[in-house]
Amino acid sequence: MKTFGEVYKEFKWVWLVFTLAGIVVGLGLYTIYVSRAWSYISDEPSVCVNCHVMGPYYQAWQKSSHAVWTTCNDCHVPQDNVVNQYAFKAVDGLYHSAVFTVGAEPQVIRAREASSRVIMENCLRCHTPLTTEFVKMNVDYDEVLAGNKKACWDCHTQVPHTNISNLASAPGTIVPFPAAPVPGWLGDMVK
Repeated sequence: MKTFGEVYKEFKWVWLVFTLAGIVVGLGLYTIYVSRAWSYISDEPSVCVNCHVMGPYYQAWQKSSHAVWTTCNDCHVPQDNVVNQYAFKAVDGLYHSAVFTVGAEPQVIRAREASSRVIMENCLRCHTPLTTEFVKMNVDYDEVLAGNKKACWDCHTQVPHTNISNLASAPGTIVPFPAAPVPGWLGDMVK
């Protein structure tokens, strides 16, 4: 009969693979738990405040006229089909999580070009009667980028996030921040 040492030497690469796989799976599951990754599948607006830097923006939306009719995803995610919705959420979410994880979020949060295009398309989608029948405006985001036309928010500066322009502009923001993901027993030990 072989000793444990002999078996270990014979299969040490297997032990190494299982150990590394365990570490990767464990860290992956921990990341999913801490980030509340499952919550991003929903359209629930309070999911946005999983990232605390979004508190002022969430509060401003919550007090706006848009809160009655829309969720964050109605404006910030493509609405043409479900595949594009989740693909955009995944790419944008991974970008945001990378920026927030390393603490590189800017003091003034602005939509990137891809997000601005989606927001503009959604403004026009919801307000089609206004933009086609009453005002008769034909705006394409490429024309905005070229400087030939204005984006909706160039004139409608207070919609829907009011004058929130940086993270320090709304101290004492009252929003439903999620509870810390730290288990109670661990929190008690740290106190």
